[in-house]
Amino acid sequence: MLIAEILRAKGSEVVTVQPDTTVAELVTRLAAHNIGAVVVTDHDEIAGIASERDVVRQLEARGAELLAAPVSDIMTSVVVTCTTTDTDDSLTVLMTENRVRHVPVVSAGSLVGIVSIGDVVKARISQLEQDRRQLEAYITQG
Repeated sequence: MLIAEILRAKGSEVVTVQPDTTVAELVTRLAAHNIGAVVVTDHDEIAGIASERDVVRQLEARGAELLAAPVSDIMTSVVVTCTTTDTDDSLTVLMTENRVRHVPVVSAGSLVGIVSIGDVVKARISQLEQDRRQLEAYITQG
């Protein structure tokens, strides 16, 4: 399945923040949108990605003062991306090799979506269900 198909099913809205956004605001946006990560953009360019995990790890190390710090202090600045023409299989390998759960999707140099491991699993389950229905129809009609 192509990443474009996953984005069609889930939508292509991407929550972004600026590097100078506070960690407190990041946490608010994660909760408000019920998501696990946001893309950090600077002048419409991907500058990083910040996740719940980044917050938790830094909170343990730095304490409550972290909430006033900028997202740029905790974000991952080397961001693994994919394209709309990549497959869910290649994305699974990419996520596993890089130990990431969220991958921004780019097309023609622009951010067009984000795919999580949960999105990939949901798409695969949907595909398996469709395959099952087709096999059942083939067996009962044949």
